[in-house]
Amino acid sequence: MKTYLECIPCFMQQAYRAAKFATHDEEKIKKVLDSTGEMIKSISLNVTPPETGNHIYKNIRDITLNNDPYKDIKNANINEALKLYPELKMRIQHADDPLLTAIRIAIAGNVMDLGVNKSYNIIDDLQEILKQDFAAFDYDQFKEHLQKAKSVLYIGDNAGESVFDRLLIETMGKPTTFVVREVPVINDCVEEDAVASGLDKVSEIISSGSTAPATILSLCNSFFIEKFNQSDLVISKGQGNYEGLSEVSRPVFFLLKAKCKVIARDLGVSENDIVLKGINVKL
Repeated sequence: MKTYLECIPCFMQQAYRAAKFATHDEEKIKKVLDSTGEMIKSISLNVTPPETGNHIYKNIRDITLNNDPYKDIKNANINEALKLYPELKMRIQHADDPLLTAIRIAIAGNVMDLGVNKSYNIIDDLQEILKQDFAAFDYDQFKEHLQKAKSVLYIGDNAGESVFDRLLIETMGKPTTFVVREVPVINDCVEEDAVASGLDKVSEIISSGSTAPATILSLCNSFFIEKFNQSDLVISKGQGNYEGLSEVSRPVFFLLKAKCKVIARDLGVSENDIVLKGINVKL
């Protein structure tokens, strides 16, 4: 996905929020904002937003010397989600369509996104998303690909929602590789977070190598690229991964809630819609 003009003020807002989490030193926060403004002057609208985000968040780490400013929040989100895990597991097991219910729950976890300036209540959002209509719903194609798949590559997004991803992985019942970020960026999931969520019990955990708040293939390591190209089914969670992977040539299924009007417009849906969208997925 290209960068739109509306993304530019969002870059500044993200830099300000992240800098405030990283430090209370106002001089450092001002330095982050000044340098972010300088970066934005030279960005191309033809790059994806997470590619710019990669530079912004590296700059924040360098200036504040805080490599994981969202660590405490990530841990709190994971613990909150783990408390819900037994009830949600039972709900899936007793559902008329366990797979679809697990998909809805996985998408509900996507509201735990600190890269957007929106509050959430995971209990309320779960209840809403379990009843909400999909704006894009390629469920039949998803089931066909899943039925034939011998291997699944599941590209994670935020740390807290990885508990909900675990529920979907368990429900699919296929050998799965779960993908995390190389370094902490916003509240995205790294290996430590995935283990805390119990994903090591149901999947192989690997890093994509990406230091951006998304999966950018040019930033990924060769092991991930091999898995990405060879896996029978690729599932991509969240807005950032959609921004980074929406124009790839292989089949990918995107699961997300459209929390940003720019991404919603690119998807052809409305803000706050839920999405199960496949690209290049005709068999």
